[in-house]
Amino acid sequence: MLQLLKVTGESLSPLYKEGDFVVITTLPFFLRRLRQGNIIVFQHGLYGTLIKIVERVLLDEDAVYVIGANEDSLDSRRLGPISRAAIKGRVLWHIAKPTH
Repeated sequence: MLQLLKVTGESLSPLYKEGDFVVITTLPFFLRRLRQGNIIVFQHGLYGTLIKIVERVLLDEDAVYVIGANEDSLDSRRLGPISRAAIKGRVLWHIAKPTH
């Protein structure tokens, strides 16, 4: 399945900016094949829905480490590893916010 989500916040700036959209896939086929550099959306108990870049896949823990493009981004340095069960989707397409 595909979902359209609106980007909020600046954690992936300048790659993705507030107001941009992303299309994610929730199909297990894509979620099982995560690699470094993939951009994922996941659910965090305290911070809600987050979008980050996969920095490292931890096969033995069934988890990933994530980073943001912005150096002030909340990422695995503070969140720790992200369980695959928390991952909601992988970004397939980025749609930049229209500029006027």
